[in-house]
Amino acid sequence: MRAQDEPERAGSPVRRSAVRGALVASLVFVALAAFRGQWDAWLLAAAVVSISLAATVGGSRRGLGEGLLGTRSRLQSREARRTGIAEALLAHIPDPVILVDQRALVVEANAAARALLPGLKTEHPLSFALRSPDVLDGIDEVLVSGAPLRIEYSERVPTERTFEVHIGPLKGDPSQIGVQSGVVLFFRDQTSARRLEAMRADFVANASHELRTPLASLLGFIETLQGPARDDARARERFLDIMRGQAHRMKRLIDDLLSLSRIEMRAHVLPTEAVDLMSIVAQMVETLTPLARDRGVTIQARLPDRPVPVLGDRDELLRVMENLIENAVKYGESGGRVDVELAPLQPSDGEARPQVVLSVRDYGPGIAPEHLPRLTERFYRVDVAESRDKGGTGLGLAIVKHIVNRHRGILDISSEPGRGACFTVTIPEAVQGETAGPR
Repeated sequence: MRAQDEPERAGSPVRRSAVRGALVASLVFVALAAFRGQWDAWLLAAAVVSISLAATVGGSRRGLGEGLLGTRSRLQSREARRTGIAEALLAHIPDPVILVDQRALVVEANAAARALLPGLKTEHPLSFALRSPDVLDGIDEVLVSGAPLRIEYSERVPTERTFEVHIGPLKGDPSQIGVQSGVVLFFRDQTSARRLEAMRADFVANASHELRTPLASLLGFIETLQGPARDDARARERFLDIMRGQAHRMKRLIDDLLSLSRIEMRAHVLPTEAVDLMSIVAQMVETLTPLARDRGVTIQARLPDRPVPVLGDRDELLRVMENLIENAVKYGESGGRVDVELAPLQPSDGEARPQVVLSVRDYGPGIAPEHLPRLTERFYRVDVAESRDKGGTGLGLAIVKHIVNRHRGILDISSEPGRGACFTVTIPEAVQGETAGPR
């Protein structure tokens, strides 16, 4: 009997560690499911596996006493593998998870938590790595009340991020597995959602502001025509022309908003149709030549003598060319010339495929450096009055940027006051026989 007890006592620390790791993993998975309010498939499977591991490792002691297991080395190897599985299950939870005991010492943490808090160390106080009084006070509150709690946690360095921290109680049996009562902290990243919410709020505010002015003008002219100018034919004709212009302005704004929404909905879908970018550029140059001629501007196009295939949406690429050339004609007309150039660019070191470079350059007044980073923002204008006089909605370059992004291209803007502006688009050239997929 003593010969059987000896390997049992020798293997006991390893078994305890394995049981502890498996049970901790199972408790964390159950807590995450409770916080989420639903049993995701991966959470359910992970919890079942972890609990099974705990039961299996826990039962190994009796099996050893009955002579059902092999030697001590084989037992240690098997238990170490099971402990590794439990740790792997925790490591593959995508969100940061931290388990602390009643003294707020770190018991377990997954890889995501260690990446978020580089100073996190097992058996060290959580406050060494997490400097958030709200979260630390929340841990104390949960330990006392036993009720789960949600707290917002923000960090500014290295980048601004916002998390919703779920703090929930965990109960253990230290007499059997050494896991004391504590809490589990589950960090859910809310950064993208908050940014999207702010962007939508700004978008609605800007759109409503842009629509308010033409609507107010229309209402004012209608009231004038119904009142003092009811019998004034000359005033009626003049007011009707202004109202027509305001109505067209609202129509352009709504059309651009709808276009931008459609483009954003498909931003993650790479176009699969091969189109000739050279013919698209030539078509738009020919279409906009009359507009340029009316403004005293000459469009000079330098295009290759062969097709330039790219994987793209023809209508969207036409929209890119229309916006860039029309902007160059309208805002750079004082220069009297707009240069449009399309040329293939052979891949350099580190690039896997050839590129196509499209540039539209004007020789007008140029753009001050402080405006360049914001030109592609919705409704951003260097000169609001000039933009409205020229029929701009403030969405043209935002549309261009989103279309270029969808085509996995790059938009670059360079300008100096008094020396014009150059808008350059770089798009990957289609390879013969290529089929596009998600990228």
